[in-house]
Amino acid sequence: MPKRAVLLVNLGSPDSPSVDDVRRYLREFLGDERVLDLPAPLRWLLLEGVILRTRVKKSAHAYASIWTPEGSPLIAASRRVRDKLGAVVGPDVPVYLAMRYGNPAVAEVIAQIVDAGVKDLLLIPQYPHYAMSSWETVVVRVNEEARRQAPNLRVTCMQPFYADADYIDALYAVTAPYLDLPHDHVLFSYHGVPVRHLRKAGCTHGHSARVTDCCPPGSPERATCYRSQVLATTRAFAARAGLVADDYSISFQSRLAGEPWCQPFTDAELARLPGAGAKRLLVMCPAFVADCLETLEEIAGAGKKVFWAAGGASFQLIPCLNDQAPYIDFLAGRIECWVATRHASSVAPQIGARHLAQADTGVTLKHRLGC
Repeated sequence: MPKRAVLLVNLGSPDSPSVDDVRRYLREFLGDERVLDLPAPLRWLLLEGVILRTRVKKSAHAYASIWTPEGSPLIAASRRVRDKLGAVVGPDVPVYLAMRYGNPAVAEVIAQIVDAGVKDLLLIPQYPHYAMSSWETVVVRVNEEARRQAPNLRVTCMQPFYADADYIDALYAVTAPYLDLPHDHVLFSYHGVPVRHLRKAGCTHGHSARVTDCCPPGSPERATCYRSQVLATTRAFAARAGLVADDYSISFQSRLAGEPWCQPFTDAELARLPGAGAKRLLVMCPAFVADCLETLEEIAGAGKKVFWAAGGASFQLIPCLNDQAPYIDFLAGRIECWVATRHASSVAPQIGARHLAQADTGVTLKHRLGC
């Protein structure tokens, strides 16, 4: 049997919270054409002429506020996931970790995988939802590097798992103890994306950032519609947790000024909710599988201050999945299914479709990725 391995890829982090390291990281991150999707000359002008001149010190201060003795919380949590997952699946299927931006770099880790003689690779982007600036850029970058270094390396990609019943169960298992705390409301805060990204990804409802529903189940657009996928995650979790409509709401964080982004905005909701009677708040961030700058600084830091200033009484950020056992078990189950399909094709029909890490990304995604 060809040697197999698993590659986990997350966003990444600066090597340190120093200004120089943060500048280097932001240059790579925001220089990605799937993040700042502007023509190259405009992207360069915005990045080099504005962002890297005005935002680096503020970003460095934000990273310093969450830095730990292990370094970046996102990197540290991702390493623990890699190690725990590797212990569960065993030495026959080694687990590697790379970051889309920063270190360990995709090119470096692919080189390690090739040197180890791996012929069959399962890529697991650490994003439950599709977005061109997250899931898609990871898939494209890994495949580009694999083609460059090892054209015969077979790369299978695990699909966005935003509504996978086992993922929802894992999310609920990690969250359930917090739902027992006294609270008035649960806010699901998702990473924001420009409305333009919805349109470019083929979302037929992308003209409106405020649509209450978007690309319903069964529509081909849903495979690349971030908004419809976060709605699906929220509804599936609410059903699993027994939340009714008045118990929760959705918002979007981390926007840039200058163009329409998905709404409502998290900071505006945090300022509004106390006046609407939600003075005891729980906040979940299901777009992230590991706690990071966006959850620890933007929500638990700045967001909490906004909520308290508006009259809030208690505020609790529910931690992300991180390296907790339910998430490790979820990932291990997907790897086991992938290995089973490789051992014997006759196994595949016996496994529910939601358990498979499909090699075929579907017509819409294949078009988006240029497959």
